[in-house]
Amino acid sequence: MTTLIKEIDYGTPKSDSAKMVTLEIDGQAISVPEGTSIMRAAMELGTQIPKLCATDSMKSFGSCRLCLVEIEGRKGTPASCTTPVAAGIKVRTQTDHLAELRRGVMELYISDHPLDCLTCAANGDCELQDMAGAVGLREVRYGYEGDNHVFAKHNGSENFRYKPKDESNPYFSFDPAKCIVCSRCVRACEEVQGTFALTIDGRGFASHVAAGMDEDFLESECVSCGACVQACPTATLMDKSIIDKGQPDHSVVTTCAYCGVGCSFKAEMKGDEVVRMMPYKDGGANEGHSCVKGRFAWGYATHQDRMMKPMLRDKITDPWREVSWDEAIDFTARRFKEIQAKHGIGSIGGITSSRCTNEEVYVVQKMIRAAFHNNNVDTCARVCHSPTGYGLKQTFGTSAGTQDFKSVDKADVIIIIGANPTDGHPVFASRMKRRLRDGARLIVIDPRRTDIVRSPHIEADYHLPLLPGTNVAVINAIAHVVVTEGLVKRDYVAERCEPEDFARWEKFIAEPKNSPEALESITGVKAADVRAAARLYASAGNGAIYYGLGVTEHSQGSTMVMAMANLAMATGNIGREGVGVNPLRGQNNVQGSCDMGSFPHELTGYRHISDDTVRDLFEKVWSVELDAEPGLRIPNMFSAAVEGSFKGLYVQGEDIAQSDPNTKHVNAALEALEFLVVQDLFLNETAAFAHVFLPGTSFLEKDGTFTNAERRINRVRPVMAPKQGMQEWEAAARISTAMGYPMSYTSGAEIMDEIARLTPTFAGVSFDKLDRLGSVQWPCNDAAPEGTPIMHVDKFVRGKGRFMITEFVPTDERTNRFFPLILTTGRILSQYNVGAQTRRTANVAWHPEDVLEIHPHDAEVRGIKDGSMVSLSSRIGATTLRAVIADRMPQGVVYTTFHHPVTGANVITTEHSDWATNCPEYKVTAVQVTPSNQPSEWQVEWEQRENEHKRVALKPLVAAE
Repeated sequence: MTTLIKEIDYGTPKSDSAKMVTLEIDGQAISVPEGTSIMRAAMELGTQIPKLCATDSMKSFGSCRLCLVEIEGRKGTPASCTTPVAAGIKVRTQTDHLAELRRGVMELYISDHPLDCLTCAANGDCELQDMAGAVGLREVRYGYEGDNHVFAKHNGSENFRYKPKDESNPYFSFDPAKCIVCSRCVRACEEVQGTFALTIDGRGFASHVAAGMDEDFLESECVSCGACVQACPTATLMDKSIIDKGQPDHSVVTTCAYCGVGCSFKAEMKGDEVVRMMPYKDGGANEGHSCVKGRFAWGYATHQDRMMKPMLRDKITDPWREVSWDEAIDFTARRFKEIQAKHGIGSIGGITSSRCTNEEVYVVQKMIRAAFHNNNVDTCARVCHSPTGYGLKQTFGTSAGTQDFKSVDKADVIIIIGANPTDGHPVFASRMKRRLRDGARLIVIDPRRTDIVRSPHIEADYHLPLLPGTNVAVINAIAHVVVTEGLVKRDYVAERCEPEDFARWEKFIAEPKNSPEALESITGVKAADVRAAARLYASAGNGAIYYGLGVTEHSQGSTMVMAMANLAMATGNIGREGVGVNPLRGQNNVQGSCDMGSFPHELTGYRHISDDTVRDLFEKVWSVELDAEPGLRIPNMFSAAVEGSFKGLYVQGEDIAQSDPNTKHVNAALEALEFLVVQDLFLNETAAFAHVFLPGTSFLEKDGTFTNAERRINRVRPVMAPKQGMQEWEAAARISTAMGYPMSYTSGAEIMDEIARLTPTFAGVSFDKLDRLGSVQWPCNDAAPEGTPIMHVDKFVRGKGRFMITEFVPTDERTNRFFPLILTTGRILSQYNVGAQTRRTANVAWHPEDVLEIHPHDAEVRGIKDGSMVSLSSRIGATTLRAVIADRMPQGVVYTTFHHPVTGANVITTEHSDWATNCPEYKVTAVQVTPSNQPSEWQVEWEQRENEHKRVALKPLVAAE
């Protein structure tokens, strides 16, 4: 059994100074970096000075007065948290005088604090309780006769200072009676999270913590990241799971299964039950911070909707019947072989999951290539970041982002393009906001005014609200300014880039058609703002680009990625800290699923299937002959299914019926299949069309690795046994074996060892190394045994950087008098992807339904009121949802999310896609919005399918004996 992990709290942050200072603490000499606090220096010696307001995730504050020390030759007793070390000083941390002062301070705290320690939820994990013991508090002389915040009544009358417990937040409670006003929660909200939702209201004895305008936490600006709860030294802010279940007794470090940030967490347990998820301070991606999803929304893993048994049915209108694993695996293998015997080797295929581990994905793509004997394998990156892989490989030579997350700390100017980090990647957004508060400049290129454009203590220097579909035009215009105004870093380009490609690109980009003025009528962005933004990015020391699906999910997604790479190379912003081109990946392992060979044309490490040398290596290790021809992409699979040549599909952990565009076409393809296997936690939308359902494992049961957006490979450790009886990779391996290709592994570690043997960028990766180092960033090999935080430092992976011509080509999706508005889609903080996980948690308190944001002018001319139901229609479909009038979107553009299946946002989106990768153009759909009082035709069909296609047959009752 593991123990409960408790990281050391040094009281104040680490100093980055290279200069060392030597001092003496309690007779022991120690050398620490200049700027280190006396408190931290003492803790590094192993001496814990009492404290309440200090914690090493925040700047020193000096309010609690418990951490007083004596310094020889200096008057008074300074606070050790706010007093920096100095050469030669002699510090005493414990004297009779200090002990008396600390007891007096603690006595004052306890005199206005409930004495219910034995029944308090924080009992056993309360810093106030610990410090009372540390200072030797034995009595409290003041009593409760005077003013207090503890009791509802005072001397028989209502106590105006008393505030009742706030239980509004679904995940934590706030009990003002136990608050010592140390300000740690307020500072955590400011310094760590950057939301500034909390403050200290009032003065003197009336001081108290207030959320928002002194309102309930749920009604305030609080984003429920948990930083305040984590920082609280008392039971004032307390996880409701701890209140209900008590303190944990052991913990396991694992990795969050939501977005591509890849936060490390301590799963804190009682037995095999999780009672709390605590962000891990040594996590390379999050360094002890979290968001509402990772911190609190893990209850889906034990939700009653989760399926625990394999199930079969002959027709999709039949009810499901539970079967054994053996029967499900044998049936699956037999049906796949029958289809291939009848319709050919290429008539079946599979889709891997960006929510599963690297090891699980690797085994599924191996099953398809080796047991199915074809390359009909694809992954959800097809519909999100496949243009990233293509564009960055063409220009830099590798299909991944260039930086680690820490790099943003050194950025002087940040460009955010088509990303909403505060909602989609909130932990990284907090780090970015901290850098912006410290002085970095900000340019946002997005049709929507996202929170990062203007929020507390942050405001973009330039927000370029381009018209959807004109990304390439805007970046070309910025590059035009860089070239024509002499802002190119020519020494860098001459040393690092292909000269002929640069000369060709320079000539192209300097053409008048690419000027901000020529493109203003197309992009909708003022030419003057484009020029100013270009000058800022090109002339400010370190320029960093961060982008999301607003870049890739366009008909020119790949072109746009190459255009950003061109701009970064031209300005010398690749190959060091503080710069780079950085995709913000949407799902927890979308990077890893691509790394593991999930594309039909590539094996692991992005090596083409047609390369004889590469294929020979795999054939020797796998002992099977591989097809040299690339297989079908997801859109090709759908089209082939409708046409009748593609008959069987294995879907691992993806809900393609909800997430992929043109839902009617997807549903038609799924209905046309003779055989569909779905492996997932829940009976999702895709499972409505399936013949076999294989229950999957949650991240709490997985044993493997995820790779995040910064190429960081993190361990995913099981905190409990698989609840459905089998690891997902084992199910795939057994299907492969049953189909005639033997595949057997004893552990996730063994699978990773095979990946490392076959994949140069993973050659140095092993579970042992990850357990020792915490995480590594690929490439990890003999040249970089501990990984590569920054890519392309001395040269590009491809040798010389390659400039690509990025001609702007307008999308074929155009508005007209029937569909005069443009729909674009995105995500919201509380929900994740198709919502299968977050909808089964209390996160629905913030987002119970998808809504349509519409500009006030567009709403007024259509007679639409805030909160009314509207019909959203395109040329291929329609749905009904609630309208919210908001000026975040420019006139003529509407916005919605896709987290709830009943909304059917992808009923609206079209078949247009990126020219190079077939990534769908989710971000540009011509639509009309009209008032409505009834569900759409598709929603009626969905309701019927929900009731008919997801039925599970009741088990026969067994008579009692």
